[in-house]
Amino acid sequence: MALKYKRILLKLSGEVLKGASEACHDEAVLADVARRLGELVSLGAEVGVVIGGGNIFRGLTGARNGTDRVLGDTMGMLATVINALAVQNALERRGVPAVTMTAQPMPQVARLFDARKAGKLLSRGVVTLFAGGTGNPFFSTDSGAALRAAEIGADALLKATKVDGVYSADPAKDPAATRYETLSYQEALAKDLHVMDAAAFALCRDNAIPIVVFDFHAPDALRRIVCGEAGLGTVVAGPTA
Repeated sequence: MALKYKRILLKLSGEVLKGASEACHDEAVLADVARRLGELVSLGAEVGVVIGGGNIFRGLTGARNGTDRVLGDTMGMLATVINALAVQNALERRGVPAVTMTAQPMPQVARLFDARKAGKLLSRGVVTLFAGGTGNPFFSTDSGAALRAAEIGADALLKATKVDGVYSADPAKDPAATRYETLSYQEALAKDLHVMDAAAFALCRDNAIPIVVFDFHAPDALRRIVCGEAGLGTVVAGPTA
């Protein structure tokens, strides 16, 4: 099957893994995420994943509560490693090959990130989870996702959210808000739409990586986007989006 996006970087929030559970991880949600990723691999897609750590710890929240910002961001980066390992385990339980690579050396836990090795894993159909953010404080997991997308030569960065795209205003607060099907990078900046944080957005723009913002909970949305179905989410790209 011809795929619109053969090599992708999927950005998931850590909160997705909680589901309705009070725990950090919901086993049913992990199983569903693994099923969706495995389906992409079976179609021939090359799947990289970055998961946030907000279900465990957020550096910014810690800083507001008195935690040193650098230490708090380090704790947040470690939280992303826990989440990546949880998804790796769920994938392996389904028989889907998966590897976690970290930005910081953790030889007993995961492999150290190497762009060339990551590319080889992806080309062999191994779901590759990139954890530990950029390895530096003061950068979000959005920035980490954009950086890894550029380093692995991703065809698109797919940002999974709770809404079905980018809107002119917050649809939960403004009933007149309208959804964009396509946006140029320039339009998204001019309208201050907060697609991703500024550093992440600049990386995608400068490396011509389309950003697809979509509702992760919509039925089969991930597969349908990778296969090129129109009308799902919002595509942010160059002038020809």
